[in-house]
Amino acid sequence: MIALLNFISWLLGLYVYVLIASAVLSWLIAFNVVNTGNQFVSAFVQFLYVVTEPVLRPIRNILPNFGGIDISPVVVILIIIFIQSVVLTNIAEAFR
Repeated sequence: MIALLNFISWLLGLYVYVLIASAVLSWLIAFNVVNTGNQFVSAFVQFLYVVTEPVLRPIRNILPNFGGIDISPVVVILIIIFIQSVVLTNIAEAFR
C-alpha cells in the first residue's frame, strides 16, 4: 500500500510540473516568443491544454475574475501540495 501511495505522490508531483509548463508556455505564447504555427509547438500546446484544462476549468469557475491574471494553476498546485503532505502522509501512517 505504501508503494501505491508513493506512486500517487509521484504522479501528483509530475502533474505540478505539467501545470508549471502549461503556465510558462501560455506566457510565452502571449508575448509572441513561441510560434504556434510550428506543428510541434501546436501539438505540445494542445497536449498541455487537454491534460490541464479539465482540472483548471472548475477552479476558474469558482474563483472571482482577477482581470487578466489566472491564478487557477497556483490554487491547483496548493491543493496538490496539501494532498501530498497531509492526506497521503496520514493514509500512509494509518497503514503502518
